[in-house]
Amino acid sequence: MQKRNEANSGFSSIVSLGYFNLISAIPAIHACPSIKNILLLDSEGKRVAVKYYSDDWPTNAAKLAFEKSVFTKTQKTNARTEGIIIKLNSKSIVSLVVFVQDFRIIYLFIILLISAAEIAMFENNIVIYKFIQDLHFFVTGGDDENELILATVLQGFSDAVALLLRNNIDKREALENLDLILLCLDEIVDGGMILETDASVIEGKVAAHSIDAGAPLSEQVT
Repeated sequence: MQKRNEANSGFSSIVSLGYFNLISAIPAIHACPSIKNILLLDSEGKRVAVKYYSDDWPTNAAKLAFEKSVFTKTQKTNARTEGIIIKLNSKSIVSLVVFVQDFRIIYLFIILLISAAEIAMFENNIVIYKFIQDLHFFVTGGDDENELILATVLQGFSDAVALLLRNNIDKREALENLDLILLCLDEIVDGGMILETDASVIEGKVAAHSIDAGAPLSEQVT
């Protein structure tokens, strides 16, 4: 009972913090989070920009196979009945707080406070994903990873890309500014360790790197 009360207390404190301070509350619940990969694919499942931070996929063929698997599963109409795939909506968290006693399940749906993302669990991994126009954003972590952290990384990445592309979020713009998107990924995660999730901070660092390197596209983010 004491542990349950502590969990509920932790839940209340996280909700009260709001979006911008959620990430600061996470270490008390899950230390040393690790990201396995971040994927940006097009509407056909082809690579736009990807970064892997895990040895789970040792070859390029293995990485491509994983990307195909992720893309196919998240595109299937009946995917929500296969494994654990949950469509998040603005009303779910209210019902969960009232009717669900398991803090873990309630905690999962705090992702609602961050983004309109979806969650898939397969191949012993948790994948948080969202689609914007013809770009598909994915963040992968282990099956014991903190879903809220993964969702925060996803939101930071997609928001930073939106800033870098000046809200012209589509494949053509992404490919024309691929160097900026790759810099963006470097600012978010290094070796699986999360460095930054605030989109405005990420965009500012990418702009600074572009200016320092004399990149011809730097004027797009300054």
